[in-house]
Formats: sequence, structure tokens, C-alpha cells
Amino acid sequence: MLDTNPAVNIILPKIRKKLPYFVEENRLHHLLDDGFFTCDFRGIRDKLIISLLYGTGIRLSELMKLEDSGIDTKNCLIKVLGKRQKERIIPYPASINAILFQYLEERNKKTGLTSGILIVTDEGRPVYEKLIYRVVKDNLERVTSLEKRSPHILRHSYATHLLNKGADLNAVKELLGHSNLAATEIYTHTTFSKLNDIYKQAHPRGD
Repeated sequence: MLDTNPAVNIILPKIRKKLPYFVEENRLHHLLDDGFFTCDFRGIRDKLIISLLYGTGIRLSELMKLEDSGIDTKNCLIKVLGKRQKERIIPYPASINAILFQYLEERNKKTGLTSGILIVTDEGRPVYEKLIYRVVKDNLERVTSLEKRSPHILRHSYATHLLNKGADLNAVKELLGHSNLAATEIYTHTTFSKLNDIYKQAHPRGD
């Protein structure tokens, strides 16, 4: 047994943080706005899945637990239950309401459900992880060549696009449901085009 820690003054090596992958804004706009999804139940549901993941930055587990009662369509807010049962309120784009209402009509007609878990299978059962992974992977494949095409990529894209547009880091932290700011700081990387814009705007001879 030692009275003092012999390693207390040792400087630990820096661990390189991996920058998160994200999909460019124009590619996601293209996917959601240019007629990639069919107008049947499955197509509308899949578009809603992509729209909610990118429009709110919620985790896959949070999407799976999202209920009809947790959506305030008047104020465009959703209530989610995150890690450690922590509840938070997140705004979503008003454009999602049109998809949401269309989905609810199709879901209720197809399955006989009128409330409960929002996103369900063709048989009316709650969605499962593999289904959402497949929906995201297959649809992102249409607009990006990124190797990683998981639901978390849409969360990365949400945070990156907010910060690139000037959102406050602490606000993004709250939206993502992070417990500390260090987890959010990985998104402070910027794209080359953003850096180029800043250079042109700020440097005396940038233009």
C-alpha cells in the first residue's frame, strides 16, 4: 500500500477525437423534397422516420418510444424520454405536420389504431431497431456515398447543420439531451465550404 499516487504527475497522451460523419444539407433536402417516397403507408411512414430523425435530432431509441400524446402539432413540439429517463421538449419543423397527419390517417386506417406508439409496422406493432436502420440506410444510399448510413448519422447532421448556421452550443446541447458540453463539442467542426465562407467574409482581401 502506498501513501501517495506515483502516477499523479504523469501527463496522459491526448486521444484523438473522431469527427462525426454527416450528410450535407442539400442532399437531405433532395431526399425529403424530390419525390423519393411512395404515397402508401410504408412510404409515408419511412419519410416520417427520416424527417423526425433529421428534424429533431432524437436518438433511435427515443423515436421508437415516441407516442402520439407526446406530439404538440399546434406548437410543433415533441416530448421525448431520453437516457436515464430524462424528459425533454424539442421543436420540430412545421413542414413535418403535413407528413404526420397523412401518416396518422394511413396508420389508423391500415391498423385500426387511434393512439399509442407513433411509428408502427404494417401489422400495427411498435417498430424495431432493424426496421429503422433499414429505412435510414436504404434511403440515405439514394443521396450519399457515405459508408456509415445509420440513424445516428441524421443526429450528427442535425447538430452539425445547426451549429454551422450559428446556433448556440449550449442550446444544441439541450436539444440533443447531452448531460455535459464536452459531448456536444465534437460537432463544432465545420465543413470546408463554411470555413471558406468565413474566410471570404472576414479577411480584408478574402474576396
